[in-house]
Amino acid sequence: MEKYENLGLVGEGSYGMVMKCRNKDSGRIVAIKKFLESDDDKMVKKIAMREIKLLKQLRHENLVNLLEVCKKKKRWYLVFEFVDHTVLDDLELFPNGLDYQLAQKYLFQIINGIGFCHSHSIIHRDIKPENILVSQSGVVKLCDFGFARTLAAPGEVYTDYVATRWYRAPELLVGDVKYGKAVDVWAIGCLVTEMLMGEPLFPGDSDIDQLYHIMLCLGNLIPRHQELFYKNPVFAGVRLPEIKETVPLERRYPRLPEVVIDLAKKCLHIDPDKRPFCAELLHHDFFHMDGFAERFSQELQLKVQKDVRNISLSKKPQNRKKEKEKDDSLGEERKTLVVQDTNADPKIKDSKAFKIKGSKMDGEKVEKVSRASNASCLNDNGMSHIKTVPSTSLPDCSNGSVGCTRNPGMAIPPLTYNLSAVAPTINSGMGTISGVQSYRVDEKTKKYCIPFAKPNKHSPAGVYNINVTTSVSGSPLSDDSEADLPRVEHQH
Repeated sequence: MEKYENLGLVGEGSYGMVMKCRNKDSGRIVAIKKFLESDDDKMVKKIAMREIKLLKQLRHENLVNLLEVCKKKKRWYLVFEFVDHTVLDDLELFPNGLDYQLAQKYLFQIINGIGFCHSHSIIHRDIKPENILVSQSGVVKLCDFGFARTLAAPGEVYTDYVATRWYRAPELLVGDVKYGKAVDVWAIGCLVTEMLMGEPLFPGDSDIDQLYHIMLCLGNLIPRHQELFYKNPVFAGVRLPEIKETVPLERRYPRLPEVVIDLAKKCLHIDPDKRPFCAELLHHDFFHMDGFAERFSQELQLKVQKDVRNISLSKKPQNRKKEKEKDDSLGEERKTLVVQDTNADPKIKDSKAFKIKGSKMDGEKVEKVSRASNASCLNDNGMSHIKTVPSTSLPDCSNGSVGCTRNPGMAIPPLTYNLSAVAPTINSGMGTISGVQSYRVDEKTKKYCIPFAKPNKHSPAGVYNINVTTSVSGSPLSDDSEADLPRVEHQH
């Protein structure tokens, strides 16, 4: 890890932190995810190895690119391409929703990336605005595969505590452990309206409140999910909400075009078996009206190529800068390196100058301009060596801290923002924030993110706002089985 220079902390979460770094050799900016606990922690090891395994399998233009894996002092370091912008950032900039065409472009790429994962029998399980990166050219890249996994074999079960609550499908909320690709499609449906309206679709305060929001919009759960709900010990003594009248999407968002409502409804079907596959969604009229899909597919390839060129160009200035600094240093020596020819005739008072010439292949060489006897004076002069200041090496943050300034304006997966740097007046607990209407919360990390949710979207006070959360013995992923893990180069 010594070849990377630490430029600052980008974000941090329950399992690790992400740092913005520069490769000292190439000059490329990267994001390095450092797991906080050592390899001795079984849960951290499992999450790290799962993410490494899946990202090595998945190479796609709409998925974040894993560049390198390192292990130092029993800690894992994952080196990713650096992307400093997320869909959440856009939603904060445009609280009333994104431009229609921009939302089309984002959703097309999100579905394309998730569809690629599904085609390789992998489900992401944590699709949300924070985990959707956007490059400078506008290329979407899904990140944070720490909770992703391969589809279960027949009879195998998953953990039910995955996905941030607001994007969690009803089958997850009631405790179903036999689910599949449909949980990612549900999250897509939540994003459709959120991108265009600027507010989360189902902002529940607890699992039961989340179910209330869903049922208020979509109606009662299917019989299987109702049965699972009442068998789940977490909900002992609690009854499902009784919805007298639903508020469907078209009534809640009358300004949204019919084609948008249709796309969202298909993704948000209460029965997971009736939700479409990603390939079907890409052929929806939302993407094919006015020839958008065909036109944007060509545009996307140009955007991808532009990002590749930008990465290549970012390396060259670094090399040119080093060469320029070297040439400038040599130029200074040429000006100041004047040696008195002591072997010359004493009557001759003129000084003899020597020129030092730098060669890229052979290093520094000395070219004598006058007589050979003057060459011995170079060693005595003391100016023939160029001094350079070493760059800072990436510190080993054993205590989970980084000796650098935090930069909360950037977002790299899979982590939340550091609010103390963004808004010092925000309290860390549940409280009132001046000028802010409500909170966004990451259910995995239990840390508060930069808010943008609209008020008056929660269930009526005193109704189904019971603070009930799904609890799983041990850790969230403890019941997931794993295949053989890949071999990784260890660096001690």
